[in-house]
Amino acid sequence: MPSSAVEALETALRERVDGEIGFDAGSRSAYSTDASNYRQVPIGVVVPHTVEAAATAIEVCREHDAPVLSRGGGTSLAGECTNTAIVIDWTKHCDRLVSVDPEDRTCVVEPGIVLDELNRRLAGHGLEFGPRPSTHGQCAVGGMVGNNSCGATAQRTGTTAQNVRRLEILTYDGLRCWVGPTPDGELERIIAEGGSRGRLYEGLRRLREEYGGTVRERFPDIPRRISGYNLDALLPEQGFDVARLVAGSEGTLATVLRAELELLPVVEHTTTAVLGYSDIIAAAEEVPAILEHAEPLQVEALDDRMVGFMRAKGLHPDSIELLPDGGGWLMVQLGGATADEARDRARRLLDGLGRGPEDRTVRLSRSVGEQRRFQATRESGLGASTRAPDMPDAWPGWEDSAVPVEHLGRYLRDLRGLFDEFGLDDPSFYGHFGHGCVHVRIPFRLESAQGVRDFRSFMERAADLVVSYGGSLSGEHGDGQARGELLDRMFGPEVIRAFGELKSLFDPAGRMNPGKVVDPGRLDEDLRLGADWRPRESETRFAYPDDDHSFNRAVMRCVGVGKCRRPDPDGGVMCPSYQVTGEERHSTRGRARLLFEMLQGHADSPVRDGWRSTEVRDALDLCLACKGCKSDCPVNVDMATYKAEFLSHHYAGRLRPMAHYSLGWLPLLARAAQRLPRAANALLHAPGIAAAGKRLAGVTGRREAPPFAAESLQAWWRRERGAQPDPADPRTVLLWPDTFTNRFQPNVGRAAVRVLESAGFRVAVPEEPVCCGLTWISTGQLRTAENVLRRTIGRLRPWIEAGTPVVGLEPSCTAVFRADAPELMPESKGVQRLRERFWTFSEALLHHAPDGWDPPALGRAAVVQKHCHHHAVMGFQTDLQVMGKAGLDAEVLRSGCCGLAGNFGFERGHYEISMDCAEQALLPAVRDTGPDTLVLADGFSCRTQIEAGTGRQAVHLAEALDPASGEGGAAPRPADGKVAGRLLTGAVVGLGAAAAARYLARRGRMRR
Repeated sequence: MPSSAVEALETALRERVDGEIGFDAGSRSAYSTDASNYRQVPIGVVVPHTVEAAATAIEVCREHDAPVLSRGGGTSLAGECTNTAIVIDWTKHCDRLVSVDPEDRTCVVEPGIVLDELNRRLAGHGLEFGPRPSTHGQCAVGGMVGNNSCGATAQRTGTTAQNVRRLEILTYDGLRCWVGPTPDGELERIIAEGGSRGRLYEGLRRLREEYGGTVRERFPDIPRRISGYNLDALLPEQGFDVARLVAGSEGTLATVLRAELELLPVVEHTTTAVLGYSDIIAAAEEVPAILEHAEPLQVEALDDRMVGFMRAKGLHPDSIELLPDGGGWLMVQLGGATADEARDRARRLLDGLGRGPEDRTVRLSRSVGEQRRFQATRESGLGASTRAPDMPDAWPGWEDSAVPVEHLGRYLRDLRGLFDEFGLDDPSFYGHFGHGCVHVRIPFRLESAQGVRDFRSFMERAADLVVSYGGSLSGEHGDGQARGELLDRMFGPEVIRAFGELKSLFDPAGRMNPGKVVDPGRLDEDLRLGADWRPRESETRFAYPDDDHSFNRAVMRCVGVGKCRRPDPDGGVMCPSYQVTGEERHSTRGRARLLFEMLQGHADSPVRDGWRSTEVRDALDLCLACKGCKSDCPVNVDMATYKAEFLSHHYAGRLRPMAHYSLGWLPLLARAAQRLPRAANALLHAPGIAAAGKRLAGVTGRREAPPFAAESLQAWWRRERGAQPDPADPRTVLLWPDTFTNRFQPNVGRAAVRVLESAGFRVAVPEEPVCCGLTWISTGQLRTAENVLRRTIGRLRPWIEAGTPVVGLEPSCTAVFRADAPELMPESKGVQRLRERFWTFSEALLHHAPDGWDPPALGRAAVVQKHCHHHAVMGFQTDLQVMGKAGLDAEVLRSGCCGLAGNFGFERGHYEISMDCAEQALLPAVRDTGPDTLVLADGFSCRTQIEAGTGRQAVHLAEALDPASGEGGAAPRPADGKVAGRLLTGAVVGLGAAAAARYLARRGRMRR
C-alpha cells in the first residue's frame, strides 16, 4: 500500500477501533514471522479489546482495501501466520469462555483463549476440549480452528474440525453469521432467503454438486488429511457442515469471531506402555498391530537420535533413563474408567504383541506424574532437534506429513533415502505414529542460493513421495506458504480449481490472508533467511560460545514456538513481563523478533537504526533479565544477555538513564555508605530528602530503600575471626561476600559461616572489596563489569591458584560466575577456573562436606520461592535435597519471578509491572501461609519483594539451617532508619527555617 493509504488506514483504525493500534517499527517487527521459515512484515497490528472491536477493524480494512490476517498464538510452522496485512491478535483481550453447557457437552469461546486455560476452566465439569497440540500451554483455540490442529490426543478425539459444533464467522464483505451442519431443509431455506448468506450457500451447494465425485476420489482417506480446504465437509454424508469447511482454512475464507466446541469427558485413569524397538522404522511397522489389539488414546514415537539430542542438552534426564531398551520407542497410552481397567487394557495389548511387562523392551507407566513426564519428553521434540549437537541448524518445511499407518515404515525408509540423496544429514523422526503423522526438522541450508534451490527440489520430491503412499502433505500444521504451492501434486488441477472457486465465494477480493492455500506464494520466497539475507555484523562484548561466537546466531535461536507466551510460568519462570502485559513485544519471542530485524538482514526491515533503536530499547525495557528463558525456552534463548549486550551498544558514548548510575554502581555506593550506615539510612528514609534523592537517581518513589547494616559481613569477619585458613587446605572454602549479603543482610552470611563450619569446612571471607559486577552487567555497562571482574580475580588469585572452592549465597552473583563472567571474559583463565569451583550453598553441603553433613532436624513446613537465576543457571534440585535432608516439608511455589529482579523493580516506571508479577502467585501464596511455616527465599530481591508486599520476613536457607537459630529463622534485620530520617528532615527544616528567619531579620535591619 502507498504510504498515504497506510496513514489513512492507521488514522481510521485509531478513530474507530476500541483496541491497541500499532503501526510502529516495533509492533510490525514483533509480528513479522511465526514459527516457520517465512517472514512478511505486516502493514500494522490491531489488538482488539472486544470481539466487536475486531469486527469493526475488519470493516475499516475493507473500506481501505487492506488485507487481513487473524492470528492466535502465532506458533504456525508453515507460514500461515505471517503476511503483509493488518494482523489482528486476539489473544490479549478476546479470550473469554462465554458459556458452558455440561449436559450438552459444549462450550462457546472467543478465539483468543489459550487451550490449557480453557481446559482448566472446564475441569470442574469433568470435561475438556480434546485436541491437544504440543503448544497447548500457549496456542489459542482460534488458531487451532484456523489450522485444524490435532496433537497427540487426536488419536482419541480427532482433529479440531471434528470437535467444532458451530462457528460465528465474519467475511471480508461483511457477512456475519453462525455456521455449522446444514440439513437439506435448512439449506434450501437459507438459499431461498437470498442475501449474502443465501448466495454463499448456493455457491457452496453448486461446488458440492460439481466437485463431489472428485473430492471423494482425490481426498486421502486418512485421519490426518490436514492439507487443502475441507471440501469433503460439504458432502451429504458429512452433513453440509460449513463450520468444518471453514476450520483449517488458515484465515483465508473468513474470520472466526466465536466458536461453539464439542467437549469430551476427561479420562480419569490411564496407563502408558512404552515399547522399545531396534529402530524407529521397526516401531513404525508395528503400529498397525497395536491398533488391531487396542483402542489407544495416544500412540507417540521418538527415535534414538532424538534421545541423543536430549541427553546432550540435558533435557528430561529422568524420563530418558526410564526408557526401555531400544533404538526407537512408541508411547501407547490406554485409558479406562478405573485404574485396573486401564492397566488391564495395557496388559492385553502386550499379550497381543507377544510381550510381557517384565521385558527389557517394555515399561508400563501407571503414575500420572511419570506419564506426564513421558508426554513432555515427546512434546519437546521440536526444541531438542533445533540447534542439535553435531548437526547443522534444522528447520520446518516438511515437518508433519502423514500417510496411512500400514505404509508408515516404508515411507520412513524412502524419506530417509531422500535425506541421503540431498545430503541432509540424519534428522530425527518422531511424531503421532498412531495416525501415521511424522515430525522431522531438516537441516536445510537456507542461507545460500544453492541451499534454497535444494530446499525447493527436496520439497517437490517429498510431496511426490507422500502422495505416492496415499498421504497428505500436512498431517497437523497446515499448508501456509511451505506447502500451498505443492497442493496440486496432492489433489490435481480439478480440486485446485474448486479451492479457487471456494475462496472466491467467501473472499472475492482476495484480502483474507492472501497468498496462502489459493494463489499461494512460492515456497522459496519470503524466507526469513534466504540467499539475499545479509545481516550486519558487529563486535560484541559477550563471546556467545554456544552460537559460534556470533550475536547474530544467538538471536536466531528463537524458532517461534512461543512457550514464552504462556499466561503463567507453569513451574518455570519465563516470561514474567509477558504474563503481566500480554503483549507480543514483551515476550522472549517478540524481543527476539525485534533483535532479528535490528540486524537489518532484509531491505524491508522495520528497525533501521541498529543498536541505537528506540523500538528495541523499549521492548527490552520491561525485560526483567530473569534468565528464565535460558532454561525454560526450548532453544535456550538468553534474553538477559542479549539485553545487556544491546544496552552496552545503545548507550555507548552517551548519557545513560540515571538509574544505571545509581543502581548500576550500587556496590561502590554501598561501600561508601557503609562507612556511616546510620547517617546513610537516615538520609535514605528522610521525608522530602529521600523523595528528592529518588527522583534524581531515577528510582521509583514507591519503594523504600533497603537499610544498610550497622556492620558489614567483612567487618564482622575481621573483628570475630581474624586469621584466614590455609587456601590449600582441602577443607577450606571461601564464602563470597556479595554486596547484598555483605552490606545489607550480613546476618545471612554469619549464619552461612556457622552452618559451613558445622559441616566441617574451614571458612574464609575475602578481606578486600570484591564484586562479581552483576549490577553493571544488568545495566549494560559491560566494560566496567570487565574491569570490576579483573580486579576481583586479582584479589582472589591466591585462592584461585590454590583451587579453593568459593561458596555463593546470593544466586544472581553465583550465576554471574557460572554463566555471565565466562562468556564476558572467555580469555580469562582466572574466570574459567573460578567457574569450575564456584558452588552454591547447597552444593557445598550436599556434595562436598568434608565429613559428611548431618543437618538439624527442623521438622517444619516451608514455602520456597526459588530465585530465577538459580532456576535458570544452577538448577534447584540440590536445594530441594538439602531441604529434605533437614526435615523441611518444602513446597516450591509455582510463582515464577518475584518481579523485583535486582534493579528492575526499583527503576522509575517499573513499579506496577514489578508488583503485578509478584501478585500473580508469589504474594498471595505467602499471605496464605501460616505463621508456623517458614518462607524461604535465597535471593535478596525475593526477600525484599516478599517483605514489601506482605510484611512477612522470608529467610535464606542458611538462616533456616543455622544451629544458632534453634528451629530456623531470620536474625533481626538492620533498622530502616525511618525515625532518624524524620528527625533529620525535621532538623533540616528547622535549620532552614532558622536560616530564613535570620536572613529576613538581617534584610529588615538593612532597610531601616
